Amino acid sequence: MEKLTEKEISPLSSLDVWEDDVLSRYPEPGTEKAKEEFRVYNDEENNPVREFYRLNHTYQTYGNVLAKKANFLQFDKKEMPWWSAMEYLNTLVDESDPDISLDQLQHLLQTSEAIRADGHPDWFILTGFIHDLGKVLCLFGEPQWNVVGDSFPVGCKFSDKIVYPEFFAANPDNDDERYNTKYGVYSHQCGLDNVHMSWGHDEYLYHITKDYLPEEALYMIRYHSFYSQHREKAYDHLLNAHDQEMFKWVDKFNPYDLYSKSPKPPVVSELKPYYEDLIAKYLPATVKL
Repeated sequence: MEKLTEKEISPLSSLDVWEDDVLSRYPEPGTEKAKEEFRVYNDEENNPVREFYRLNHTYQTYGNVLAKKANFLQFDKKEMPWWSAMEYLNTLVDESDPDISLDQLQHLLQTSEAIRADGHPDWFILTGFIHDLGKVLCLFGEPQWNVVGDSFPVGCKFSDKIVYPEFFAANPDNDDERYNTKYGVYSHQCGLDNVHMSWGHDEYLYHITKDYLPEEALYMIRYHSFYSQHREKAYDHLLNAHDQEMFKWVDKFNPYDLYSKSPKPPVVSELKPYYEDLIAKYLPATVKL
C-alpha cells in the first residue's frame, strides 16, 4: 500500500462519526429520529463518512487482514491493567469535535450499565463495558478504516448489502478470481470460525479475550459491527447452524451498543470498584495489546 496522507489516515473528525452514521441507517425501532439529530452531510463531495468507506472498501483486502493479524496478534505493543487500558482508550477523544460530550469510557459505561439494569448475566455486562477497547488500534498508528466501520468477510464476493458497495470496485480482490465469487476461498455454510473478517476493533478484541469469556460474549464482540449479516442476512451461505444460534446473542447485544447513549454522564468513580471486581472475575490482571 502506498504511503497514506493524514486525511486518508483520519477522514473522520472522530470515531463517533461512524457510529452516528450507523444510527442513521438503523434507527431505534419504533422511533423516527429527525435527520437533524445526526451528523448529516448534504454535500456528497465533502462527506467524510463517504470518504471513510471509500478508503475502507478499497484497502480492506484479504491480504491486508492476514498482514494485520500477523502484526497485531503478537500482542507486543503494550501491557497494562484492564482499567488502565480503558483510560488509555480515552485519549482517542477529539476535543475539536463539538458533537462529543462524553469520552469513550463514559460511553462504554452507559452501554454496560444499561445491560446491568436489565438484569443480564455479569459476563454480558462486562462485554458491554469492554467491547470497544479494540479501538486502541488508532493509538498504534492504524488508519480509522482499519479500526472501525461495518465489518464483512474478505476472501469472497463483497455483498451489495454493505454500505456504499460501489466502492468495492476499487478493491483489488474484486478483480481476483480467487476472491470474487460467492464463496471465494470458503465453502457452503463453512462456519464463521473459518472465515476471515475485515480487520478492525471487533476482530482484535475477540483475539484478546477468546480464552477468557463465554462463547456468547465472544460472538457479541467479534460480530457487533457485522451489520450486513445481523441486519441484512447477506452471508447466510457462510454461517453454519451453530453461528445462526449464536447470532441470537449478537442481536441481544446490538440494541445496547446502538441505543444506550445519552447526554447524562455516568459517575466513573462510583462504578469503578464494581467493574474492577468484574474484570478480576473473568480476565487476567493485565491485558496485552
